[in-house]
Amino acid sequence: MDIGSNNSGPAGKLSNFTPRPFVFRDVECNSMEGLLQALKFKDPGMAAHTCTLVGFKAKKAGSKKNWQKTQTLWWNGCPIKRDSDEYQTLLDEAFEALYTTNGKAKKTLLATRDANLTHSIGRTKASETVLTKQEFCSRLMQIRNRLQSEDFVEY
Repeated sequence: MDIGSNNSGPAGKLSNFTPRPFVFRDVECNSMEGLLQALKFKDPGMAAHTCTLVGFKAKKAGSKKNWQKTQTLWWNGCPIKRDSDEYQTLLDEAFEALYTTNGKAKKTLLATRDANLTHSIGRTKASETVLTKQEFCSRLMQIRNRLQSEDFVEY
């Protein structure tokens, strides 16, 4: 199942562009794309504002930020190296927050059942993007697998 904002069904709704309110580390976010673009801003106020954006508006907000040169992203004014374990932990927490607290997001993810999730328009090099295809799809499938196993727990 190829995830993309122009696709129908769950494949389209799993796009980071989809409006899906959630809270991440006490910051209100309206989409995963808003959060991902916010990581490009050193200023916490601008980052918090970017977290509230959705879709192409969120993408555009971060599009001119040249973080690739230094490979440095930001959370709450603190620098995070793109290739660090700290950054991977941040991504883990962000996706976990979205897909466990937003009921529609969780339902959409579970609707993919056992489909292999792909993202053909995504990038593969971490140095070029804040979220690679592999980072995106593997997190979704890992969360989905855990949620599916929790649904089958008998009490």
